[in-house]
Amino acid sequence: MSLPAHDDVGARAVAPAPVEPVRVRGDFDHPSRWLWLIKWCLLATPHYPILLALYLAYLPMTVIAGVAILFTGRYPRPVFDFNVGVLRWSWRVMNYRFPMNSTDRYPPFTLASRSDYPADLQVDYPERLKGRTVLVKSWLLGLPQILMCWAMEPALQLLCVVTAATLLITGTIPAGMTDLLLGIVRWRYRVAVYVSLMRDEYPPFRLDQGNSEATDVAP
Repeated sequence: MSLPAHDDVGARAVAPAPVEPVRVRGDFDHPSRWLWLIKWCLLATPHYPILLALYLAYLPMTVIAGVAILFTGRYPRPVFDFNVGVLRWSWRVMNYRFPMNSTDRYPPFTLASRSDYPADLQVDYPERLKGRTVLVKSWLLGLPQILMCWAMEPALQLLCVVTAATLLITGTIPAGMTDLLLGIVRWRYRVAVYVSLMRDEYPPFRLDQGNSEATDVAP
């Protein structure tokens, strides 16, 4: 007498899908309805000259990394950590003021990751990169993604105005608006990581809306 077969459905394990190498988190932290009126022009201004200096260093750092990748296939870890830190810093400021206006907690003056802050950006360090694509990533391969980001810019600006007005009038921002904004921002940062040579994975043509990445868990 043969043993009964296992129930395939019941025995099927839930396996996680690969996690996105670029992860952008932005928590809605119940901001006040009026503070955004002075965030962008007053409260956030100490960050602007620092971010300008950081981005002026970002470009030559990326060129240095590109040369290293071309000859060694590796992104120098100190340069990688610096460039990711610059993107992380800019994202926290964006989450504090426009386009997100998602928190009133002041952005920290640091390149380091902070899990206790409502906004964070993580990029997995690649052990090896394809040296032969370095010369075409930033302009040829990345061009369709760059054009998509430009095409989304008017929608992003309009949505910023609508969400700010909604926050002022109602005291909150509907989850759907915040999710859509975060999806657009997440797309832009994935493209920034790719054209900055930090990853070989081509950015997906999709809006991963909401605070959870689309590929965190899948059945």
